[in-house]
Amino acid sequence: MSLGALATAVIVPPLNLLPLGLAGLALAWRWPRFGRLLIAVSLIGLLVFSLPVTSRSLIASLEWSLPRAPPDRPPAAIVILGGDAGYGTEAGLEPGIGIGALTLERMRAGALLQRRTGLPVLVTGGALEPGAQPIAAQMAQSLHDEFGVTVRWVEPASDDTWENAQFSAAMLHAAGIGSVYLVTHAWHIRRAAMAFAHFGIATTPAPLRVDPAPRFSFDAFMPRATAMLNSYFALHEWIGCVYYELRS
Repeated sequence: MSLGALATAVIVPPLNLLPLGLAGLALAWRWPRFGRLLIAVSLIGLLVFSLPVTSRSLIASLEWSLPRAPPDRPPAAIVILGGDAGYGTEAGLEPGIGIGALTLERMRAGALLQRRTGLPVLVTGGALEPGAQPIAAQMAQSLHDEFGVTVRWVEPASDDTWENAQFSAAMLHAAGIGSVYLVTHAWHIRRAAMAFAHFGIATTPAPLRVDPAPRFSFDAFMPRATAMLNSYFALHEWIGCVYYELRS
């Protein structure tokens, strides 16, 4: 496990709640009250974050009032952020690490935006696994072969959103571009825009999958595995936003 992955597991709920509960179980024999408290916090936290009403509220808080580029700086390019990897074998392809579902959704949205605007495209993202082809290179090839979009810039070295912005900004500034459309999932836009702004690139959000507002129905209070995942995404983003603010 990398240091970044370890830090994420320690800091971001609900990943850190399970080891917290195990720690409480181990400590309960020596300090019963403290151990039971840790177990209770772990179980209650896991329950709360598995509720759709919780995850949808957290996601909605990220997507509300997304930042906008100044009107006097119209976008001159489209930046598509790489996301996840896909594993296994696709029809006609060799087994290995390819483009994941999140990345594919961003590529599709970016291709539609490029057809509508005619602007040049930059894709960004390094290798997601040791020895794998950079996700940006795979995106560029797929956009050309499957979507009919030729990518002008490929940024293949970044390991995270901050480096996506840093390395992409260097390419864009060299081309005289200071304002772009930013294509990524709606819950990721806020943190990504903060990173690009730090490196002098104004962004106009081009978010995909904007989530509906939370509904306070019976189903919203029934635990779901997907809600746990969405809670993780949202909390990861908010913690990242705080970190980026301090880093800036």
